[in-house]
Amino acid sequence: MVSLTINGQKVEVEPEATILQAAEKLGVFIPTFCYSPQLTLVGACRMCVVEVEGMRALVASCCTPVRDGMVVHTDTERVHTARKINLNLLLANHPLDCLTCEKNGNCRLQDYCYLYGVSESDFKGDRKDYALEDTNPFFIRDMNKCILCGLCVRTCHEINGAGAIEIMNRGFDSKVSAAFYDPLENSPCVFCGMCVDACPVGALTPKQSIGKGRSYELETVKTVCPYCGTGCGLELYVKNNEVVRVKGDPSNPVSRGQVCVKGHFGTDFLKSPERLTTPLIRKNGELVESSWDEALDLVAEKLKGVKGTELAGFSSARATNEENYLFQKLLRSLGTNNIDHCARL
Repeated sequence: MVSLTINGQKVEVEPEATILQAAEKLGVFIPTFCYSPQLTLVGACRMCVVEVEGMRALVASCCTPVRDGMVVHTDTERVHTARKINLNLLLANHPLDCLTCEKNGNCRLQDYCYLYGVSESDFKGDRKDYALEDTNPFFIRDMNKCILCGLCVRTCHEINGAGAIEIMNRGFDSKVSAAFYDPLENSPCVFCGMCVDACPVGALTPKQSIGKGRSYELETVKTVCPYCGTGCGLELYVKNNEVVRVKGDPSNPVSRGQVCVKGHFGTDFLKSPERLTTPLIRKNGELVESSWDEALDLVAEKLKGVKGTELAGFSSARATNEENYLFQKLLRSLGTNNIDHCARL
């Protein structure tokens, strides 16, 4: 273990840890834009800079390894000045339309500007004026709000593996784009939406949630994706009993926050008028609503009079593996091996 001091507090961490990880262990807050524990470390945004005794320049805490005896200061005037200048530079090319931005209340740029008292930029000059990119059915890309943290690019390359986007050009003309500035639908993008989840600002907005509620109005419900048996974890954001947004659940051991296009954006069926919400029993030739107890009692009664060889079961790929396992165990306990599954579509 390596021992170091952060803001007067001693902490011991693994030798390969970074200053940021050591600070997190102590509960010391350091702002970040480009950092994610799931991605490679780049130290690009410079929001996480800290002061280390014996080092001339401020260092990016997210990618600077700890060393024994290191003394770190995260809250000095020098650190605050550097972070405020950084925010000033970002606001020089960022629309200040927070009142109508879908990310309002869940935007790291907004949070940090509030924390450091930055309301507008002191730097004047040319401003970017990109058209909204909304040609795909799932999310809108507003590159005027992009802060070039690179989280979406690294997520696309390192987690999804699609490699559909990259930071094109350099300097003022830098822009996250598909190859040759083509629309995303003409790229290898599979519309998993993980770039949307990774974005710390309002540059990427899912169309399903526009105008449906602020982040602080939404209740979070954890569930399992209904589209296949993998068992990916989802976080549903609910308002007035309506799912207005879906994200991958990073705490789920199966998917660790990863999600595909179906799990992320395929929730329209929840509001379908054709969806069954209660069991139906046929009485006098008509299907009528019933309680679960009545329906299950009827099924159990009917099964009692059926020989195992006359019974077959057909299962769904949209059920979880665990549910399908229980289903086949139930059928076998009733004396049949006639069990099929629709996963060969």
